[in-house]
Amino acid sequence: MKKYALIAIAAVACFQAHAQTFEPVNKNASPEARKLLAYLYSIKGKYILSGEHNYNGGQVNKFSDSVYKFTGKYPAVWGSDFLWAKLDDKGKSVVDEAIKKWNEGYIITLNWHEGRPTDDPPYDWRKSILGKLTDAEWDSLTTPNTALNKRWLDQIDHTAIFLKQLSDAHVPVLWRPYHEMNGVWFWWGNRKGKDGFAKLWKMMYDRYVNYHHLNNLIWVYSCSGIKVPIMAAYDYKDYYPGPNYVDILGADDYFSHFEQNNYDEMLSLAKGKLVAMTEVGTLPTPAVIKAQPQWCYFLNWATTIWTDNKPDSLKIVYSYPHVLNHDQVKATVDAIR
Repeated sequence: MKKYALIAIAAVACFQAHAQTFEPVNKNASPEARKLLAYLYSIKGKYILSGEHNYNGGQVNKFSDSVYKFTGKYPAVWGSDFLWAKLDDKGKSVVDEAIKKWNEGYIITLNWHEGRPTDDPPYDWRKSILGKLTDAEWDSLTTPNTALNKRWLDQIDHTAIFLKQLSDAHVPVLWRPYHEMNGVWFWWGNRKGKDGFAKLWKMMYDRYVNYHHLNNLIWVYSCSGIKVPIMAAYDYKDYYPGPNYVDILGADDYFSHFEQNNYDEMLSLAKGKLVAMTEVGTLPTPAVIKAQPQWCYFLNWATTIWTDNKPDSLKIVYSYPHVLNHDQVKATVDAIR
């Protein structure tokens, strides 16, 4: 543990230097968010953080515990989701566990499968989250003061209540809303152009940063990494809101592809910003990590730790010297906190 403490001290020493080069897009970002982002830059190209997604409600640790069962190590990044967050008990479980995990030395990432704004909660997965909006409904949603725009505001303001609790607890969050926007399956997906997805992203950014002052958020733009024709997903750049609204660019990759051309495309769009494997079904192998060293973390998706990964493969990845686990980042998180 002394070795990890020394690494943490060294990382803290370079926080300020990296922060000067790579400022958070929110100029009023909290000290914890700034230090966390700077730490991620300090390991860029050297290490990748391990991560695991956990469902909200009664399963907030179920899959991270499975990682430990298989490997003897806990992942460095703990993730969860504000899915159906209108049900306050689910949102509360995410907040309570995120605070607990941060205080235990984990890095926190959260995403949100937002229900379609035309619907009322509780939101049905297939009919609402995987539903569609007409072009007219999209225009109404993204036009200020329309009825649909106000319904959307009510949704995001409600989730802001939970994010504010994390802000008050000084928990920085790798915030990953509206993921896989370059795909065709979610209601927010495949809307190109300045009045498409990019506008929706900027609307949330403005509301959370300039209205709610959620300065603990690190903004993660997370695309589908599987392209046409397999998953009907399109170029990352066609939906990108721009470097002034994104801190980290990510790719969600299932089916173990990790194709080099997709990685190169992400690096080209990032222009020096951090990139991450924001959702994976199968963990990247040491060979992939060696070939694609710029990924700063991977987040395995919940049940795929059982269904898409073999215990021996998990042990290999979690023991690889360039993969950092919870015991190796705890001292750094303690220093940030």
